[in-house]
Amino acid sequence: MEQAKALNALEPFLALSSSATSDRAAADVVMRATSAPNTYIFAELLRQPRIRALAGNLEFSPHLRLLEVFSYGTYQDYRETRGLPRLNEPQMLKLRQLTLLTLARDRSNLSYQALQKALGLTSARQLEDLVITAMYAGLLHATLDPARQAVQVNSLAPLRDLAPRSIQDMIAALGNWSDKCASTLRDLDAQIVNIRAAAVAREKENRAAEQRIHALVSEARDSDKKTDQPGRDALPRRAYNKRSMVDASNITSAETMDVDEPPAAEEQKKRSGKRKM
Repeated sequence: MEQAKALNALEPFLALSSSATSDRAAADVVMRATSAPNTYIFAELLRQPRIRALAGNLEFSPHLRLLEVFSYGTYQDYRETRGLPRLNEPQMLKLRQLTLLTLARDRSNLSYQALQKALGLTSARQLEDLVITAMYAGLLHATLDPARQAVQVNSLAPLRDLAPRSIQDMIAALGNWSDKCASTLRDLDAQIVNIRAAAVAREKENRAAEQRIHALVSEARDSDKKTDQPGRDALPRRAYNKRSMVDASNITSAETMDVDEPPAAEEQKKRSGKRKM
């Protein structure tokens, strides 16, 4: 939505550049386009033949360079480039807003101190006012944190053009990233193979251990059966012997009682004789 709005705002200046009959008129288109509200994307204007022709004119080539700074540069680039046209207030505000969009991509640049230095501001109040105006313009959504002296950016509008060769650099960066991902995936595949092989080896070891344990248990059971069988046969014999000993002792006692019985009878006859007398 923001891009469509910015492109619509640039349309009149594209028409003016096509109808410009001199380098001066083309340079004037540059100054007007960069000063107009809602114009934040300038790549289409940079492609116009009449605007590109300014590169061959020493007097107006700085205007082409200024348009390039507004398209993909920063306020710091403007300050470091000599001979550029002086900016009016709307241009200064817009270039700082666009620079803020670029800086907000890196969270390490979002401290008050870093932003003030990059944007050429002298106080925290100026920075906060700039952030607020950028939010009202729909360039970003952010939260000011005066206590921590930092700006927390939540989202950015895609309102910056790509610098020359940035696509090639992006392709190279993506290629490096792709190579790293492929290398990482190969390492992961190798690790998965090793883990699976180790799991199979552990399973074999566990099965072999279980088989050994089962064999040992079976051997122990067979040994117990062989050892316990004579014991079962001997137990009745021992019981029989004990009963025999008991019976023998009983017989002996009975015989003894029989032998002792006659003296007792004679004693009884004596007692009876005495009573008769």
